[in-house]
Amino acid sequence: MTSWRNWAGTESATPARTLTPRDAEAAAEAIRTAAGSGHRVRPLGSGHSFTGIGAPPADGIALDLSAWTGIARTEGDLVTVRAGTPLHQLNRELDEHGLAMANLGDIDAQTLAGAISTGTHGTGAGLGGLATQVEALELLLADGSPRRCSATENPELFAAARVGLGALGVIHTVTLRCVPAFGLVADERPEPLDAVLERFDELAAGNDHFEFYWFPHGTKTLVKRNNRLPDGAPRQPLSPLRHFVEYELLENRVFGALCRLGRGLPALVRPLNRLAGSALSARSYSDRSHRVFVTRREVRFVESEYAVPLDQLGAVIRELRATVGKLEHPVMFPIEVRVAAPDDIWLSTAYRRPSAYVAIHQFAGMPYRHYFETFESIVGAVGGRPHWGKMHRLAAADLRERYPRFDDFLRVRDEVDPEGVFGNPYLDRVLGVSRNAK
Repeated sequence: MTSWRNWAGTESATPARTLTPRDAEAAAEAIRTAAGSGHRVRPLGSGHSFTGIGAPPADGIALDLSAWTGIARTEGDLVTVRAGTPLHQLNRELDEHGLAMANLGDIDAQTLAGAISTGTHGTGAGLGGLATQVEALELLLADGSPRRCSATENPELFAAARVGLGALGVIHTVTLRCVPAFGLVADERPEPLDAVLERFDELAAGNDHFEFYWFPHGTKTLVKRNNRLPDGAPRQPLSPLRHFVEYELLENRVFGALCRLGRGLPALVRPLNRLAGSALSARSYSDRSHRVFVTRREVRFVESEYAVPLDQLGAVIRELRATVGKLEHPVMFPIEVRVAAPDDIWLSTAYRRPSAYVAIHQFAGMPYRHYFETFESIVGAVGGRPHWGKMHRLAAADLRERYPRFDDFLRVRDEVDPEGVFGNPYLDRVLGVSRNAK
């Protein structure tokens, strides 16, 4: 038996067995054998979700997909990728082919299958999450049979499986529609929160990729604007020394030390949070897109994130600002705000509505429950939808009210996995138990 633990340390499990199949045939046989003996099966990604979505059941079989990596084939801008490929490896290999993903989040530790299955996203008012870049999927179903789906081939399965929570099958390959490799110019600078909220619509619409961070015990934000460079324009990346000072030293080592100090001396958290916010400085640079999108994160934290209607973002932030000072425990980490275009993926947090994402964090080991519950009540009042890989308390009855195609998703799940072979306790909570689950 091999123990499993997620990155944040919030979830752990010890499955009955962990298998590392080298190809689809071996994985299919493992699925058939497990299902025949009444065991559930869970594919393992990188463990970067904060929920138990990736946790193998205690009596189940874990499929380690670390042998399923790399680009399998390219056809113009269509790239078929093995599902266990970590995003950092995919970005590197795409770059070697002169290609890139149109949008990315700021962490590249996830596997491709895990990232799309949980609804991972970047930011951009005209762009969707990673799953919107998927053109086709190949899955292994609960009986071990392969099934391909796309907009024209098994379209309902495709609408469900792009953000499928790992509940429909084991993803074998993902076909992405990529774009020619491009550069981004990054402009990051501190601005007052009130000014950012006043200009929010303009900032979101006027930049390819826009987000801001706000330290909740202060009044300052760090606004990040990433915009595409014209083809052939020279890039001006940060020097190695400045990159080390800004990202490795300040954002990881110094900030980590402040967090540890606040955890040991809670009375210092509010002034330390204000100090971190007031120490923000401007910087501008340009580089290959994935090098600008991604930021190395070494300071461990727990996180909750909800997508809210774009026009409700100001009200949500103002309510948070009014309540954060009344929390039982102060907050060390900043709040992150991003945006996304609507899409048609059934369990996407941006399904059929322009969305703003509000992500709250707390340093690992510090109290967070009152903060997270307060946040959930605020975003819940405007119909917020939780990120599937980040902490939330909602169950199937709550989620059915927030996802118009929730029951359609369950219908497809019951068709392809009627006995709940791919379930686990998290999925039992958020989707309900499959109709014939053993």
